[in-house]
Amino acid sequence: MPSSSDIGTVQQTIRALARERNAVILAHNYERPEVQDVADVVGDSLGLSREAARTEAEVIVFCGVHFMAETAAILSPNKVVLLPDLAAGCSLAATIDAAQLRAWKAEHPGAVVVSYVNTSAEVKAESDYCCTSGNAVEVVQSVPLDREILFLPDMFLGAHVRRVTGRANMHVWMGECHVHAGITPARVAEQRAAHPDAEFLVHPECGCSTSLIEAMSAGDIDPAGVQILSTEGMIRRPSQSDAGMFIVATEVGILHRLRRAYPEREFLAADERASCQYMKMTTLPKVARALERLEHRITVPPDIAERARGAIARMVSIGGPAPAASLPAAMVGE
Repeated sequence: MPSSSDIGTVQQTIRALARERNAVILAHNYERPEVQDVADVVGDSLGLSREAARTEAEVIVFCGVHFMAETAAILSPNKVVLLPDLAAGCSLAATIDAAQLRAWKAEHPGAVVVSYVNTSAEVKAESDYCCTSGNAVEVVQSVPLDREILFLPDMFLGAHVRRVTGRANMHVWMGECHVHAGITPARVAEQRAAHPDAEFLVHPECGCSTSLIEAMSAGDIDPAGVQILSTEGMIRRPSQSDAGMFIVATEVGILHRLRRAYPEREFLAADERASCQYMKMTTLPKVARALERLEHRITVPPDIAERARGAIARMVSIGGPAPAASLPAAMVGE
């Protein structure tokens, strides 16, 4: 484990390289603490997508996973987008490819396709809308009630959105994130029993979320103190709550940002094992090397990027519009 002085030295090197390269460093909430600390912006997929669209930097270093860097490359086709580790994939994105989506669409002609942002560029190109956990409900609500919806690929988020919106004509792909699926109702029950005064924040991707909501509906679980929130909703929640302790059901990387933002509160993981191996692949030395060598550059074939851009633009605009001037010309007005 590197010492704090070693970490600080590498962070100083990264900041100097970023200035030289006119680069912006974007980091997802699930990244390592030291990587979050060196980033210019830390956030969820939607917030980082907006930042990628509006930044004036020439280089974008995306500390996240592959589909996020692809999204940035689509939004900023004239910029250099770097992913510090090419092996940083996503178990959820891997549950569906473009050929599978085309076959599903053929079974439901005329359906509107809403793809969670955790998908490849090829899947986005086959979609009508993208969404994140932060605006999935709003995206689905924007679709006319008489249109069928194909929601993919996360079955837990899809079940949550279908329940909230009441959309009976919404079909959900049976994919899951291996990290969120591993946060079980039993583990949540243990943590809540051990800390009865804590507020419970749960991400709608979590394996516990569907059964939790059903148990609350049946009266088996007290809904008091339970909040179903996106990652950014989790970041905001303590400022809206009087609770002194929070149990957080999502990837453990978010605890670092919460603890920095609210040092007077206590934050506990619903399950300490909920750590994404792909997010943790990005390290400070890899970020430094990416800036030194301008590697690994992420590009998307122009035809796929053009088809995906409309779906991503709708994701960026719903639930809080980005300034039109910050979007590539092909996105404005879509």
